Amino acid sequence: MTTIISTLFTSLDGVAEVDPAWHFPYFDENMGAAVTEDYEGTDVLLLGRVTYDSFAGAWPDRESAGEVDALFAKQLGDMPKVVATRGSQELGWRNARRTDDLLATVAELREQPGVAKVLVPGSLSIVRQLLAAGQLDELRLLVHPVAARHGERLFTEDAAAQPLTLLSSAVFPTGVVRLVYAPGEFPNAATYDDVTEHVPGADAAE
Repeated sequence: MTTIISTLFTSLDGVAEVDPAWHFPYFDENMGAAVTEDYEGTDVLLLGRVTYDSFAGAWPDRESAGEVDALFAKQLGDMPKVVATRGSQELGWRNARRTDDLLATVAELREQPGVAKVLVPGSLSIVRQLLAAGQLDELRLLVHPVAARHGERLFTEDAAAQPLTLLSSAVFPTGVVRLVYAPGEFPNAATYDDVTEHVPGADAAE
C-alpha cells in the first residue's frame, strides 16, 4: 500500500513559502531528525515545478561540493523524482521525469510495485490538489513560532473548510511544533444550540 505524505515548514500564521530569515534560526538537531524521518524510506519524490527548480538549482552543486550536506544531496539526486508541470523545459537533474496529469500519476504510483512511500516536499499547489481529491494520506507540518506576515499560505480562502485528524504532535525546545495530520471529518454537525451546555457558567445556571 502506497502512502502519500506532504512535508512542510510553516509559520504560525500559516505561511508555507519559506523565508530563510525566519526558518533557519529554528533549524536544530530536532528539526533535522524530523526531516530525516520524513525522507526515510521514500521511494519517489513528487514535486511541483517551483519546488523542483529550487531543489535542482541547489542540491546538485551541494553534492559535487562534497561538504557536510553532500550525503543528503546525493540521496535526493538518486531518488526517482516526478515533477508535475505543463512546461516542456528540460528538467536537467538525474532520475527526474515530468507529468502533466497529477492525479493520474498518483493513481499509477499507488499501483506501482515497490512504491510504498511518496513524499511531497513543499509544492503547495500539489498539496492543495491532493487534499481536494482525497489523495493525501499525511500532512506533516513543522510550525515555527513566528508570524511571517507575508508569503504564500497552504490553505487559501477560495475553498471549503478542510477538517483534519491529528495523528501525532511534538514540541521542540525552540518552540517549533511538529504536527502530523491525516484527512478527517468534523466530529459532528453541531450548531451553537447544541453546545450551550459547555459554555462557561452553564453548570452554575442549572
